Amino acid sequence: MLSAFTARPIVEQKQRDKSRIETILAYGDRLIVGLHTGSLRIYRVNEIYDDAGEQDGAPDTEERPASQSKPKPADLLREQEKFSKSKIEQLAIIKEANILIALTDYHVAIYDLQNYTLQEQLTRTRNATTFAVTSDIVKDTTTGIPSIVSQLAVAVKRKVILWSWHDSELSSETGELTLTATVKSITWATGTNIICGMDSGYIMIDTTTQETTDIVGPGSIGGAPGHESGRFGGVGVTGMAYMGMKVPKPLATRLADGELLLAKDINTLFIDSNGKALEKRQIPWHVAPDAIGYSYPYMLALQPSKGVLEVRNPSTLSLLQSISLPSANLLHVPQPNVSLAHAGKGFLVASDRCIWRMGALDYDSQIDELVEKGLLDEAISLLGMLEDALLKDKEGRLREIQMLKAQILFDMRRYREALDIFTEVAAPPERVIKLYPKMIAGDLNEAESNRGSDVDSEPDEVHMVTDEVQQSVVDKIKADVKSDIPDSASTYSPKKNDLGDGSDAVSVAPSVRGAKHSETITPEQPLEGKDLRSAVSELRTFLVDTRTKLQRFLNPDGTLKQAESVDNGSRRNGKAAFETLLVAPASPVGSNREHKLRETAKLVDTTLFRAYMLASPSLAGSLFRITNFCDPEVVTEKLLETGRYNDLVDFFHGKGLHRPALELLKKYGQADDADEAAPALHGPRRTVSYLQNLPPELIDLILEFAEWPLKQDPDLGMEIFLADTENAETLPRSRVIDFLENIDMHLAARYLEHIIHELNDLTPEIHQHLLQLYLSMLKDARGDSRLKKKLLGFLERSSQYSTARALGLLPRNDPEFYEARAIVLSKMGQHKQALEIYVFKMEDYDKAEAYCNSVHLKEDSTSASPNRTRRVSTTDPDEAQPSIYHTLLSLYLTPPPPNKPNWGPALSLLSRHGARLPASSTLDLIPSTLPVKDLESYFRGRIRSANSIVSEGRVVVGLRKSEVVRAQATLLLGDGLPGAQGGRNRRVVVGEERVCGVCHKRLGGSVVSVLPE
Repeated sequence: MLSAFTARPIVEQKQRDKSRIETILAYGDRLIVGLHTGSLRIYRVNEIYDDAGEQDGAPDTEERPASQSKPKPADLLREQEKFSKSKIEQLAIIKEANILIALTDYHVAIYDLQNYTLQEQLTRTRNATTFAVTSDIVKDTTTGIPSIVSQLAVAVKRKVILWSWHDSELSSETGELTLTATVKSITWATGTNIICGMDSGYIMIDTTTQETTDIVGPGSIGGAPGHESGRFGGVGVTGMAYMGMKVPKPLATRLADGELLLAKDINTLFIDSNGKALEKRQIPWHVAPDAIGYSYPYMLALQPSKGVLEVRNPSTLSLLQSISLPSANLLHVPQPNVSLAHAGKGFLVASDRCIWRMGALDYDSQIDELVEKGLLDEAISLLGMLEDALLKDKEGRLREIQMLKAQILFDMRRYREALDIFTEVAAPPERVIKLYPKMIAGDLNEAESNRGSDVDSEPDEVHMVTDEVQQSVVDKIKADVKSDIPDSASTYSPKKNDLGDGSDAVSVAPSVRGAKHSETITPEQPLEGKDLRSAVSELRTFLVDTRTKLQRFLNPDGTLKQAESVDNGSRRNGKAAFETLLVAPASPVGSNREHKLRETAKLVDTTLFRAYMLASPSLAGSLFRITNFCDPEVVTEKLLETGRYNDLVDFFHGKGLHRPALELLKKYGQADDADEAAPALHGPRRTVSYLQNLPPELIDLILEFAEWPLKQDPDLGMEIFLADTENAETLPRSRVIDFLENIDMHLAARYLEHIIHELNDLTPEIHQHLLQLYLSMLKDARGDSRLKKKLLGFLERSSQYSTARALGLLPRNDPEFYEARAIVLSKMGQHKQALEIYVFKMEDYDKAEAYCNSVHLKEDSTSASPNRTRRVSTTDPDEAQPSIYHTLLSLYLTPPPPNKPNWGPALSLLSRHGARLPASSTLDLIPSTLPVKDLESYFRGRIRSANSIVSEGRVVVGLRKSEVVRAQATLLLGDGLPGAQGGRNRRVVVGEERVCGVCHKRLGGSVVSVLPE
């Protein structure tokens, strides 16, 4: 059980003193005690650091001087014997007004706080039963100036009377409200709301609006009218009074965060400051307490029948400490607005003859004690209630205890709850993974077990829990689970546990009691079988979440992201946010932190791979297709062992291990028969797709492993270089051409055709290389019409190759290359030599004429004027250059020896293209022996050409005359259209309001110039 408070007696009545203590009041270092004789005693409480004080700090080894006696806990300063005629029932102070308020002789009276003389007896408080005081800072609604407002509420039978002090001045205005029953207790919920306890229940009063609200609760707290029965079918208040039993007083106390606790008999109810019930179970009391209170952060209850003070957690309602105080019947917790020294510590408990001061243990020690005793849920709850300033590294302590709880739940086979906690607190992956066997944790499991004896046993500044403490906690909790104790929200029975206390504290152990009791939980049993699969399934979720967190700090290449993006305001206690994912404190050196973070990422991904391989091997491939930090040795060994070669290739690709991947693909791709374990790897297709995804920087590796797919399936292998991908288009082309040429010239030519025609490569060397390949292939495969057609088309379309080098490569006297030479000569502008090849070597007169047509069209399109499409004269100018047709005709009629004139093609040329052949030069070529009849078609064509020119001239003259007439008519008469030109007869009216369309000035009588537009 927790040792949060220690009772120290500070006032003890002597044997001969027969007076009894009726009420106590503490403020500052003063203690005022009211006796049943009406006397008032004032004590000064001394701070004493005895053995209990030395427990928190270093022991005092120096001996105290003999003359220096141990000081008393409290010194009696004064006794006011004639303070009242009867017993003093209640005391309170209003420090700002320097007054003491006392309930005595059934009246409430006001006394001076310094000399304790009577200032005023409130006559309206005759027969008062109780009162309550509060002080708050209130801003004035008009001026906004804050002031201290103290209020006094007095219960007089069924009435509640209110007095107020504004900045120590008593207000003349008082309030009064009559209720339905006698008020037994009064508690201020806020500065304006009062909780009144009566036999029939509780009522909340709003002092500003005088409105009342009934509080509905269980049993006698405030049920329906006429229903006052308590819990478990016990008798109600009326029945208890009838039988002469003591009627429990309705109790109320303020808790933290605006909550209040109401207690009547053994019934309890938690409400907020507005009187609304909260969803909390009742406190498992078996005897009604005489007093309740709240000392931050604990809830207190005084059981006078047992002489025990109970200390409970207000969140879990667990009993944390029971302090034996014989005959204690008074509980006094000084309010923080009265004495800041007592805010959460140092409350008082009194009996008739003794007063105890409760000294609190420091909160860090309380947390340590709860952890050591296995009350992890209580430690977590307490940490959640305490302020950060009261603890050393609250966040770190809370996280450590939650991880310890998760580890215990894991040992209890509660894997989902355990891993959910690990995920919530972002536990270091190493700490979670080492809970698993070697097949999941790898060498980490053995390393942790061997390292156990070498761990530094010195606690750090945040009091981290040692392995020995963890093991003892685990043993205690597991022993508690085996006892199989029933749990109930309101009838929970405390048991005697191994700590020797009657604690009903609920920690990890009761949370595990929901498991099947038929299962025997043995932590020494290895994790295997169904349990292992269930644990691994939950581990996968934790690891995926951890991977997501690590990606915020690591780049895909393993380098640490920039400091501003990593921290981004997430530094805590001077540490980077990602350091919570590391087991050991990270070094301040950036490179060391980066290395540790990278190692953690490697551990997470490798463990996630092992988890996938155990539970769902098919999911392992999805891990390899994204950026990962898996250990290559572990992954390779496991995938080879299970025969998952396809996943192994994906892993190698993701890690950049391309050579092992390509070697594996080559091994299974070149096999004669497909392997049962890797049917998808058989053949070159997978290798081709792999090589297509490699960047151009790996050209050596690409060319090395592209050879066997090209030889086995050239069409498929060429997809490595011809695919419509960025990698294929950016490969070093000269390297690829040389590589393909060594394998097969046809493959090289195919690649060259792709980059020239598809990628529009205009590099002269590339075009020249393709030309050479065409010539080499055509020499080896003579008569290949398809290849020859490709060569001629390339020579005709391309303008990037060297015509001189091309002409030197083409054989002179090889009929296979006559036409190719003609095309090259044409590119060089040697039309006569090209026509000689067509006429004398190929004797293909149709191609010669077609050649002339193409040359004529090119010359006509480049040299003709844009505004002139034909000659305007019927005669040929003397300076006109001979046309290409004239050159061909000269070769027909006056060929160089030993060729003879060829009249047939010549006359055919004259008949079809006579208009393009000047008469003067053409007739000079015709021999005189040729009959004129054979030239009929030539002369007919010439005459038609001349007539067409004359007719065209006449038409043009007529059109121009019509245009002149139209223009003159428009000038004189206008075009006749409304709003259009009116010719010389048009008029412009300038009125008084007419303005210029440009400068917008009024025209008036100024000179006006009308523009044609």
